[in-house]
Amino acid sequence: MIRAMIVDDDALVRLGLTDLLDSDENIEVVAQATDGLHAVELATAHHVDVALVDVRMPRMDGITATTRLRALPNPPKIITLTTFDLDEYVYNALAAGADGFLLKDTAPAEILRAVHLVASGSAMLHPTAARRLIDRYHRTTRPGSAEAQSHVAALTPREQDVLARLAEGDTNADIAQRLGMRESTVKSHVSRILTTLDVTNRVQAALLARDAGLTR
Repeated sequence: MIRAMIVDDDALVRLGLTDLLDSDENIEVVAQATDGLHAVELATAHHVDVALVDVRMPRMDGITATTRLRALPNPPKIITLTTFDLDEYVYNALAAGADGFLLKDTAPAEILRAVHLVASGSAMLHPTAARRLIDRYHRTTRPGSAEAQSHVAALTPREQDVLARLAEGDTNADIAQRLGMRESTVKSHVSRILTTLDVTNRVQAALLARDAGLTR
């Protein structure tokens, strides 16, 4: 069972997302927060696997909340869910440690899929936002290729193969099939990759891999 938290200052949005998530027999909404500060309080009091977090909220916005949530002893996976398809929001959310970024007009089935993917350790980005992030905003604001290359160079050749596939958005199952490995072995590689690259999730690892020129 995936324990979820909805973080949004709009009561109707919270209600709609709660109804959607509760329609999945493998997801349980255990908390609803009205802003980022409230989210941190609830995540401290409840075990939360995945939090869907709005960006623009009073008291504490979603970007700051993501940073605070990721710093908890048992941090939830985080999907930033917003009305605003702005590059800066996407990048800042991922830099803060979000595992996914979706627009609120995303199809309900895709939102449910995102929760399952993120809970399993994968990442989920709205396709348009992801492509623009990689092709334009990220490349112009964080060149850092030399530093990125030095981090990637610390990986074994096999780990670099896994990282290259991860940067293309492949799931662990996809990587296992493409590289002829067991899925459990892929998970072990991904865990070491995150540690070696000093990043908190697959999305940040993928961005660093692209900075290093490991993939396009």
